[in-house]
Amino acid sequence: MEYELIDSGNGRRLERFGKYILNRPDPEVMWQRTLPPEDWAKADAEFVNDKWATKPNFPEKWELAINNINVNLKLTPFKHVGIFPEQFEQWNLILELITRNPSQPHILNLFGYTGVASLYALEAGAKVTHLDASRPAITWFRENQALSGLSDKPARIIIDDAIKFTAREIKRGVKYDGVIMDPPVYGHGPNGEKWSFVKDFPLLLDNVTKILTEKPLFVIINAYAVSTSSTSLSNMLLDKLKEFKGNIINGELTLKETSAKRILSTGIYAIWQAQNTPKLQR
Repeated sequence: MEYELIDSGNGRRLERFGKYILNRPDPEVMWQRTLPPEDWAKADAEFVNDKWATKPNFPEKWELAINNINVNLKLTPFKHVGIFPEQFEQWNLILELITRNPSQPHILNLFGYTGVASLYALEAGAKVTHLDASRPAITWFRENQALSGLSDKPARIIIDDAIKFTAREIKRGVKYDGVIMDPPVYGHGPNGEKWSFVKDFPLLLDNVTKILTEKPLFVIINAYAVSTSSTSLSNMLLDKLKEFKGNIINGELTLKETSAKRILSTGIYAIWQAQNTPKLQR
């Protein structure tokens, strides 16, 4: 992947996405920078005072290659750019789990955002239901799908509230072989539905367990800026999926610096996967 965490320190991280270098805030970075100021000054864009400051001729969007997947990146008002590179190992795991499956699995991606995980699943041969409450995020996913040459693959694209959608899928009897979730701390559905991780995630996970096939492949959960630990996520999966034969791993989503080789924690994850399947490579 054309990504590099060049350096971090003093509440910020210096990253390269393709040919562009970005300087973004990160409250978890409480140590000192390794590289000198002149290296940080090479940034093409810097997020300061809740907005981006860019060098002249910085593009509105640019393309990034992730193995066989191509995506558009953009500077958003929330300091994000459209991908979370710390999930790279998970995307490869999704690809391998689906590729090794003899049938065509049906995968559900909730809070799917710009859809890199969905694109990996499509490339591997799965049917994918991609859901997000944000219309701009769905438009962005369609762009990435076209860029990756996957527009003709079986993708069902939904703008909806995750809890309401999964409740309807239960009534319809729709089943999935794998589910991916990146639930936010707080959020809103397309019709103003309020989302709170602490209050609503247990209900969503309960719904998800009811729409799994008899022999599911995986359930992947990523979470950012939540007070919950990865151990708690693991315990919830263990509780909800105890009727299925599988294993659970959990931990921190991390990135490794080029400069001082420090490990930056960005979030947490928990993964349930069927027995005798390939494991996450860290």
